[in-house]
Amino acid sequence: MIDRLEFLLALAREKHFGRAAETCGVTQPTLSAGIKHLEEQMGVLLVNRGSRFQGFTPEGERVLDWARRIVGDSQAMREEINALRHGLTGRLRIAAIPTALAMVAALTTPYRKRHPNVQFTIWSRTSVEVLELLENLEIDAGITYVENEPLGRVSTVPLYHERYRLLTSADAPLGNRDKVTWAEVAQVPLCLLTPDMQNRRIIDRLLRSAGGESRPTLESDSMILLFSHVRTGRWASVMPAKLAETLGLTETIRAIPIVQPEAVQTIGLVVPKREPMTMITAALVEEAKRIAPTLDQLEKLAPVATARTR
Repeated sequence: MIDRLEFLLALAREKHFGRAAETCGVTQPTLSAGIKHLEEQMGVLLVNRGSRFQGFTPEGERVLDWARRIVGDSQAMREEINALRHGLTGRLRIAAIPTALAMVAALTTPYRKRHPNVQFTIWSRTSVEVLELLENLEIDAGITYVENEPLGRVSTVPLYHERYRLLTSADAPLGNRDKVTWAEVAQVPLCLLTPDMQNRRIIDRLLRSAGGESRPTLESDSMILLFSHVRTGRWASVMPAKLAETLGLTETIRAIPIVQPEAVQTIGLVVPKREPMTMITAALVEEAKRIAPTLDQLEKLAPVATARTR
């Protein structure tokens, strides 16, 4: 039955019979027959069919919930037995929001030191995509905001607090200030992440609460692209303090604290809420708990500025 439940999960991810079959390494008739056999076993229709996939029935959605649990537990069991025989091995799959990518190495590096036979795959995804990938068993863990928008059925480990800076040229408006308000930032044309990113939604909300509005002159889903524009000295942006430092401030770009209010968001590790947890994921949770105090201190100590107009 496990393989048929995996067919169902693949169909939930791909929403297309052909692509789902391809990801499972079987032919489309084999996948369709497997799901049909599940329906016969359950005595209910699970998938709405036409000339193409049309979604799951209410019964199908419920079976899908159980499939995630059963397949997840099956994978956890196999991983644990393998770890007992050979030590912790395998591939750890993590999806992180763009603003947290620069901090991922602080988690994966000590993890790899303890478990050198584990390999990593890291994706940059929106907060919504992180949760979807986690739910569909496509990743082992995510790094995202943990207090701003609903997370669903996950366990969380807070890692650090995201604090914001206005990145701008020293000779630009506000560039010679020691701190600025959100109301003042609202008057500056900005480079910002695209609206599907939670960081952008947070910044938009802060600007509106200060009586302003978001007026991006450039949008992107890449923090590196935004930062490359800021470094020309002709653009400005709002970024987390530690991220700005990690990407590398220049002699002419300042990172100015934004106050009134000083907004703080919690970034954390999210993993499936499942017991027992897979050993590879449990080891990541333990590592996250070990490094969290240091990681948050690094964010607090991020430089507030690099250059001043002379």
